[in-house]
Amino acid sequence: MLKLMYITNRPEVAGIAESAGVDRIFVDMEFIGKDVRQKGLDTVKSHHTVQDVVNVKRVLSKAELLVRVNPIHDALPDYPSSEDEIDAVIAAGADVVMLPYFKTAAEVRPFVRLVNGRAKTMLLLETPESVACVDEILTVEGVDEIHIGLNDLSLGYGMPFMFELLADGTVERLCLKFRKKGVRYGFGGIATIGKGMLPSEYVIKEHYRLGSTCAILSRSFCDAAKIADINEINDIFQNGVREIRALERECEQHSKFFFENEKEVVRLVNRICKDMDAN
Repeated sequence: MLKLMYITNRPEVAGIAESAGVDRIFVDMEFIGKDVRQKGLDTVKSHHTVQDVVNVKRVLSKAELLVRVNPIHDALPDYPSSEDEIDAVIAAGADVVMLPYFKTAAEVRPFVRLVNGRAKTMLLLETPESVACVDEILTVEGVDEIHIGLNDLSLGYGMPFMFELLADGTVERLCLKFRKKGVRYGFGGIATIGKGMLPSEYVIKEHYRLGSTCAILSRSFCDAAKIADINEINDIFQNGVREIRALERECEQHSKFFFENEKEVVRLVNRICKDMDAN
């Protein structure tokens, strides 16, 4: 089964997600440079804090706590260096630390060194530059997992639709490299079954075809910030995760449909891109 991840800094939502079967609660502290590269886009810009890490950790009993820190950086006038930031989130209870928006192996090495085995390390591969030097990055010892960030990576390539990277073979080529190296990997986010511009069930089947081990539950799955009723949030998680797990069991039993699904993904993505160009 895929490790399902959900971004939140709200302990009550984290508890609901965990009880529904979400495997990792994702606290997102990244903010450096994010506004500039995603200017004008409706993307998640969380800027959670170390206190959020503490608060969420307190309510978890089974799910891992993943924390996305900032890209490698020196101390800023009003924010600590990468070394101090990573020390703080590990002390606060992070089980997995994620490095975003790196471009070279020279940024990955100090990240691994700073974590120093105190938590799992996850790279968020989301720049064209990092794709270009992925073979060198994979020589860095101490990387536990890699997640392909389809949103920023598609922006970097000038693509209007992030799942073009799935249709054009980019994701598959990267996954093959990760698998050969023995590094666990995942990519992108998934919505509720039947939802999303590219419906979630097609994406989930691609995860299975490509040997992915994790996926983020997107805002299209549950945008908790826009739902006032906590019971409605609970219903969304309970029903949504149940539907995803049911499809996963089907994937495990009927792997032969993967190749037909791959063809259908390419067809749907091409149609979506044509519609986007027309508008």
